[in-house]
Amino acid sequence: MENKKVKFIDLFAGLGGIRLGFENVFKNLGYETECVMTSEIKPYAVKTLKHNFKHDFLAGDIFEVRNEFIPDFDFLLGGFPCQPFSSGGKRQGFLDTRGTLFFEIERILRDKKPYGFILENVEGLVKHNLENKNDEIGSTLSTILHTLENDLGYKVSWKVFDSIEFGLPQSRKRIFIVGTKDERVDLNGNEPKFAKLESILEKGLKPLKSGFVDKLLSHFEIEDLYGKSIKDKRGGDNNIHSWDIGIKGEVSDEQCKLLNKLFKERRKKQWAIEIGIDWMDGMALTLEQINTFIDKPKNDLKLLLDDLVKKGYLKYEHPKKLVKEQTPNGIKSYRDYDVTKPKGYNIVTGKLSFEINKILDPNDIAPTLVATDVSRLAVPDGKGLRRLTIREGLRLFGYPEWYEIPTKEHDAFDLLGNTVAVPVVEFVTSRVADLMSESQFHLTIKETPVCAS
Repeated sequence: MENKKVKFIDLFAGLGGIRLGFENVFKNLGYETECVMTSEIKPYAVKTLKHNFKHDFLAGDIFEVRNEFIPDFDFLLGGFPCQPFSSGGKRQGFLDTRGTLFFEIERILRDKKPYGFILENVEGLVKHNLENKNDEIGSTLSTILHTLENDLGYKVSWKVFDSIEFGLPQSRKRIFIVGTKDERVDLNGNEPKFAKLESILEKGLKPLKSGFVDKLLSHFEIEDLYGKSIKDKRGGDNNIHSWDIGIKGEVSDEQCKLLNKLFKERRKKQWAIEIGIDWMDGMALTLEQINTFIDKPKNDLKLLLDDLVKKGYLKYEHPKKLVKEQTPNGIKSYRDYDVTKPKGYNIVTGKLSFEINKILDPNDIAPTLVATDVSRLAVPDGKGLRRLTIREGLRLFGYPEWYEIPTKEHDAFDLLGNTVAVPVVEFVTSRVADLMSESQFHLTIKETPVCAS
């Protein structure tokens, strides 16, 4: 009997999501899989990889792993970080990528000559370092594809996939670059399927208890909060401002209307012309300017505005001018207060000003999970609000229920914010598998005799 084995290495492994999807497909096709090397540098990622997978060779920084120390393998897997190439687009082959993390992938492929690879990156790689606005791809991706095809001899294909089309209630777009020694892999053919957030949510967990949450729930029913953002920087029907829930102190209906009107007016370019500054998205307007769109006696209007300054909803400040300075690295631009202009009233803004900045809608999907924002997402649970759990985070990426992240919550969501959608990897791998047959599959298949007992 023959025991077919597919050997691979997993670079920039993170949670091991590419490995997981890759192994699932080949194991279902009757192949034994063996990860002959894993490379990852984050300590809490390494801890998680050890907890969930068997490792024969768990390396650290790939820069320090010499080619001769890497066992032979059939596939290279890697979710490499995107970096600009100093000579991107000049088609200098090996020199184009030197000093970048892609260079490490390139030198391993060049030396080890495996059958194929699956690489993953953010959607932004497609137009990274775009030279002409009408170009389909930027010079970074162009250099990568040229290197893989022309220098290394692989038949390469690529496509951007959105996890929302793979039964996951999260929109997460990622590019996959796939190559084999035989022919290009057809990455088309996925039949989209969709799911709602409620399909991955746990029930009956402990709600958040804080003054902020109490304020929120005292002004809104839980169902009315579904899908709402909480920030003062933008507006819209799905946005709640701090003054709508009295975070810094209760405001009158009249003050609320004033703030909502000022919020929109302060962004109009006509005020930049009148003030004599370069336009910016949100400018301090004087009492006289505000009085042109708020029909109220000036003294009464000033009392309302000054009260909002005292409570912290408004700032009384000079408008900001655009400053350009020549530096050794070029021209630096920034905004600074123009003290020659009269002071005015401006909205106090800040993206991460509040304990919660988004309440998820169970009947919709989650936003793209980003490590820096996930701690400020809230999930409705019964009549309360709570944080997204690590288990729910794993489900949003299609990880199995047995998978665990044995780290602090902050570190777990940092890893989740940079991981892959496992069902997307499974589809991509299945397209690779569809391409291959025994006659063209140039793997280092191991033949192991099986003795009868």
